[in-house]
Amino acid sequence: MQTQITNSGVRRSVKRLFPLFVLPALICFLMSFVLPFVQAVRLSFCDFNIPKDAAWAGIQNYKNVFADSGFWHAFLMTMLFTLVSVIAINVPAFFLGYFLKDKFRGVTVFRTSFFIPNLIGGVVLGYIWSMLFDGILSFFGKYLTENASFGFWGLVIMVAWQQIGYMMIIYIAGFQSVPSDMLEAADMDGATGSQKLFRIILPNMLSTVFVCTFLTLTNCFKLFDQNLALTGGAPIRTLANGMQMKTTELLALNIYSTYNINRYWHGTAQAKAVVFFLLVGAIAGTQLWLTRDKDESAEKSKKGAAKA
Repeated sequence: MQTQITNSGVRRSVKRLFPLFVLPALICFLMSFVLPFVQAVRLSFCDFNIPKDAAWAGIQNYKNVFADSGFWHAFLMTMLFTLVSVIAINVPAFFLGYFLKDKFRGVTVFRTSFFIPNLIGGVVLGYIWSMLFDGILSFFGKYLTENASFGFWGLVIMVAWQQIGYMMIIYIAGFQSVPSDMLEAADMDGATGSQKLFRIILPNMLSTVFVCTFLTLTNCFKLFDQNLALTGGAPIRTLANGMQMKTTELLALNIYSTYNINRYWHGTAQAKAVVFFLLVGAIAGTQLWLTRDKDESAEKSKKGAAKA
């Protein structure tokens, strides 16, 4: 009885001191995210070289963004790259996790070997793979930045090689959370491996699949350093109006390139960054909304099956 009274008193004290515990994290969040974001939105409506000399320009920067064919090409390139990469990363990672979920001699070595590429920095990775691709293509008299298709598939292969091991670890955790009694019952009923995979394992791993899909989608959409180091956006194509467009440039690199044109493009680059933030937020929010609906449907199906 005395212990219960003491615990309730501690809980009341923690509730009273809750603002005090939250305050340091809140201050850090405001200083590192909210204030810089508000400043970034303000600068997207200005012409500036440095923030101190910002001059109000209205919505002209956003007009420049939507009139920039290079921005829309980078957007379409990013969407296509993300779609292909999500499949190229998650499908191999899922099956690697499936085969490495059980304990056997050497399994730790295999898991570690697949995970190590995720520890390599993006810039270093880009330069290494650039040399590898150029070395292979040189046998055919080609080089990586000669063709936009080479650069695109080079990015897909490099990013898949880097991220498959990380997603594999998450899938292994998902496989290990599947109820063993359901698998044992399936074995007793004579279910085949494919039947267990598609009728028991996958339905119980939907949340894991959604998490991995969300992570790969956002990581691919925000890709920058690998793109910069591998192709730098090359090859460059000259448009009919005389403007030059980088054909393997993704959105993040397009923003960086726009900022580095000259001081008169800093505001447009900032406007692109705001639009980029809104796009990533919309995609992430849509996926989370779809994930929630599917999770609720799966939970209702489980409850219905349990009652039956």
